[in-house]
Amino acid sequence: MTQMHIMSGPGDKLDMPVIRQITLADLGTVLRQGAADFWAKPSHYVLLMLIYPVIGIVLTVWMNGWHSWTLLYPLVGGFALIGPVAALPLYEISRRREMGEDPGWRDAVNVLRSPAMGSILAVGTMLFVLFTLWLTSAQALYESLFGPSPPRTLMALFTQVTNDPGGMTLLAVGTGLGAIFALVVLCTSVIAFPLLLDRDVGAYVAVETSVRAVLYNRVPLFVWGVIVGAGIFLASLPLFVGLAVVLPIFGHATWHLYRKLVEPASLIRNA
Repeated sequence: MTQMHIMSGPGDKLDMPVIRQITLADLGTVLRQGAADFWAKPSHYVLLMLIYPVIGIVLTVWMNGWHSWTLLYPLVGGFALIGPVAALPLYEISRRREMGEDPGWRDAVNVLRSPAMGSILAVGTMLFVLFTLWLTSAQALYESLFGPSPPRTLMALFTQVTNDPGGMTLLAVGTGLGAIFALVVLCTSVIAFPLLLDRDVGAYVAVETSVRAVLYNRVPLFVWGVIVGAGIFLASLPLFVGLAVVLPIFGHATWHLYRKLVEPASLIRNA
């Protein structure tokens, strides 16, 4: 029964949300709403999100010590793959503000008590597997072009990529691979986690609803994916510190994007 709940929700029938169509203008609206949520109490959110720049700095030190600089670019891109999980507390903050509450950081942590946590962990596991496959693919691509010996410094990697004939192949093919993984994540989880926090529909319905949302709104959600990917990449450049602001805004904005894309359950019941 627990496994059935995780995959399909607590009810006897699947709760299939109704998808709305949005426009490019709606993306600007949700970004403004996300920024408004962040600036309402930025001290709370910066405290919550500082862990990501810290992780980034630790990873940089680790790569320097173990000469794993070849994974720097994949790790930066990987933030976009696992970002939907990292933003769970932010969805909860936006959900509570939407209800007129004045939430703090403890309310964000309370997201762990959600009845849909089993389903959330199931979708999160899927994203972690994709993240691992992405890192493995990126490492295999590098070794196929340059061999198993990695550069010992970041500058050595930069010189290798810019001067070696295989450098452009690495960048082009690696970027293409990353785009494929990012597209899979976008299709399967763009609104999966906000939906599970709002309605305990199960992992299957959450993923299926995200896929339908992308199919019904191909252009706006493709642009959304580009905005998020580019924003995370640029925020990662100064030792990941920019993620302390960019990730919260994108996290809050994703909640509002969910509200734009999915018909509220109350409206469906009253129809």
